[in-house]
Amino acid sequence: MEVKDYIRENEPRFMDELFSLIRIPSISAQPEHKDDMLACAQRWRELLLAAGADEAMVMPSQGNPLVYAEKRVSPDAPTVLIYAHYDVMPPEPLELWKSQPFEPEIRDGHLFARGADDDKGQSFIQVKAFEYMVREGALKHNVKFIFEGEEEIGSPSLNAFLKEHKELLKADVILVSDTSMLGADLPSLTTGLRGLAYWEIEVTGPNRDLHSGHFGGAVANPINVLCSMLSQVVDADGRITVPHFYDRVEEVSDAERRMIAQIPFDEERYKTAIGVDELQGEKGYSTLERNSCRPSFDICGIWGGYTGEGSKTVLPSKAYAKVSCRLVPHQQHEEISRLFADYIQSIAPRSVKVKVTPMHGGEGYVCPIDLPAYKAAEKGFAKAFGKQPLAVRRGGSIPIISDFEQILGVKTVLMGFGLESNAIHSPNENIPLDIIRKGIEAVVEFHRQGF
Repeated sequence: MEVKDYIRENEPRFMDELFSLIRIPSISAQPEHKDDMLACAQRWRELLLAAGADEAMVMPSQGNPLVYAEKRVSPDAPTVLIYAHYDVMPPEPLELWKSQPFEPEIRDGHLFARGADDDKGQSFIQVKAFEYMVREGALKHNVKFIFEGEEEIGSPSLNAFLKEHKELLKADVILVSDTSMLGADLPSLTTGLRGLAYWEIEVTGPNRDLHSGHFGGAVANPINVLCSMLSQVVDADGRITVPHFYDRVEEVSDAERRMIAQIPFDEERYKTAIGVDELQGEKGYSTLERNSCRPSFDICGIWGGYTGEGSKTVLPSKAYAKVSCRLVPHQQHEEISRLFADYIQSIAPRSVKVKVTPMHGGEGYVCPIDLPAYKAAEKGFAKAFGKQPLAVRRGGSIPIISDFEQILGVKTVLMGFGLESNAIHSPNENIPLDIIRKGIEAVVEFHRQGF
């Protein structure tokens, strides 16, 4: 049976199964949903077995359980490991939803619900493509699945799980559907992700808040000092001034820069959409290069002193900031974290005490576009969407992808089907039903092509 016919005949069942997953509020960020995490993992186990896995199990970790499943074709055949996550973001603010976030609803050809895209909908695409290949007897390689329940809180348990079960998860390539395309009519494959380093800075001046009239001009104001230090991190050309920051930065080749230049991009529309009159960034690079394959520095939050209603003439004792750097492949987040902390300490005046606390982080990732599995994914998109997908680097970070490479020693192909309009992490998250159908077709072709 042709895959389009299989999807059409089975779509009512597909929706029932996907709805059963979505109705479980598997919110990893909220401890009261611990039982829901287990329930969702168990439901995925049932669906993977029904789809044709030889075995599937719910496995414990230091946090939420993981789901492992596999289909063995031959010990001599290559193996693809399919990764996904079953946890979802909290749905708040609830008043902005047009329907209940955990009661899926189909409107205007879209499925609306928390997890409709990220990542229950996208992982469902993978499982239904697998189901088709098994039922048609067309699978020529082994398939493994690993679904985790902590991606939305930074995957704190996954690293240890990968190390403990390295042999079980052994594969030739990893396939992930948790990224997005440029548009429904503009298919694309994500070929690169930026890494991340994140810190909290605390600046302490006097041992208590002081009267700004009695002490202003004689005692260092921690907020003033903090702002002064942070203003020195990026120079007038948009370059980060931390010594040795660029030592490992990968320069994008001229060929890839030409590919990036071919991506349809309307800068005026981009500015209008976010309500700014002018863009800025590192000199010598385009906007699409700056937000995808060049490092960046941002102050994510800053506070201190009196911020309540009315006025209070205070010289505060402390000031705080949360700051981050997006990193590019080969920059190691632990090294960057140390370099940044050393730099801030070096420019801090003796009039204050400065504490820099590293938070979370992760490495960047690049998928070679000549990788056989990438070529198979490319052909999958071309088959399903009727046009060759563009190769696109993304500015966001998925630290687990670099963990896969470092621990399991294999590359990952990011075969995502999300759209900007799908509103992941926001009220009214959704996914077009047509994207689910085309996604299944694309993954089926990936399996047919082999790797």
